[in-house]
Amino acid sequence: MAAEAAGRVEFMVAGRVVAEYRSGAEVAPTLGPRPYLHPIRTLAGTLVTDAMPDDHRWHLGLSLAVQDVNRNNLWGGRTYVRDQGYTWLDDHGSITGEGFDEVGSGGFAQRLAWRDADGKVLLAERRSMTATYLDERSWMLELGWWLTATQAVVLGSPATNGRPGGAGYGGCFWRIAPGANLALTAGELAGEEQVNGSAEAELVWRGESGGAAYTLRFSGLGSGDRWFVRTSEGSTGYPGVCAAWAYEHPRLIEAHETWHGRLRVVISD
Repeated sequence: MAAEAAGRVEFMVAGRVVAEYRSGAEVAPTLGPRPYLHPIRTLAGTLVTDAMPDDHRWHLGLSLAVQDVNRNNLWGGRTYVRDQGYTWLDDHGSITGEGFDEVGSGGFAQRLAWRDADGKVLLAERRSMTATYLDERSWMLELGWWLTATQAVVLGSPATNGRPGGAGYGGCFWRIAPGANLALTAGELAGEEQVNGSAEAELVWRGESGGAAYTLRFSGLGSGDRWFVRTSEGSTGYPGVCAAWAYEHPRLIEAHETWHGRLRVVISD
């Protein structure tokens, strides 16, 4: 069940609020203002998202965000510039909610606009979200998007702009709550080094948050998508999973073309 409350949409499953969808109006311009889901919890109440952490203030729970949209940063933070590295630029755009077409027992449908640094609309989006009870331990979140270009739009990433090391992030990104990563698998692959950049049908994150264990099962990669992952280990130093839209190559959405994708996540105690 989804219900509007105090300027946000609450998702209720089995009588419990398991997620809150926020407008992002409070997000600073340099952090990529956009709607996002946070907190997201298991049915037992275990927190599984993080927002505005000290290491990356522009990470906002679960959100759609891309660092290069026709050279506008709709991710937040510094922009990766070829042969220069991460640089603060005056290129931050935003994603704004333009109204809900439906808020009902099964979820919601919303209209949004992806805007450049001057406020001009680059992409018109229709977004849907649903929360479904599965069993006493699990519920499923499904997020769908339909992006229609007002002009030809190219989506890029630090990787497509020259950054090495598999940094093809940008798309549907989940910043995971602080805590241990107990296991990360995708098919026969295991660990960050193997899973990052893969296109397996399902990615499984087993983690710990606040002393409780949980499992996240991600699925729904589209054609050309890849999993971008970071665990809390190593030099990258943060936990996150992204269904990345431009991991190796830029993605083109032609003028007036609509591109559709979706992500499913089963959240279990």
